[in-house]
Amino acid sequence: MDCGRLEKLIKTWYGQVQDEALAPARMLDFMEKHLTECEVCQADEDVRHEVKRISEIVLPPAKMRKDVAADEDESAAAETDDVGGADQMEAADSSSDEYGYEEAEFDD
Repeated sequence: MDCGRLEKLIKTWYGQVQDEALAPARMLDFMEKHLTECEVCQADEDVRHEVKRISEIVLPPAKMRKDVAADEDESAAAETDDVGGADQMEAADSSSDEYGYEEAEFDD
């Protein structure tokens, strides 16, 4: 990689990714934008190979994404089950007012 500016930017961006202040995909967008605007990077034949290698390091593998999506689906299913249970409890307890207090009759 011949562009010193790109090297500094990548180090800065990678630090932000590690601090979770910058999304990895956004970092790759910034790198691509720099490549299109920088004359030094456009003349460098190896820079695309380096960027590809960096993107493999920064982005999580596809397997990890599938695991996260499966976990999210399970969480959504569990939340749906909880909502159904709450509806059943409300139907069974129809004698309470809107705050959950049961109505009581007082003799004067």
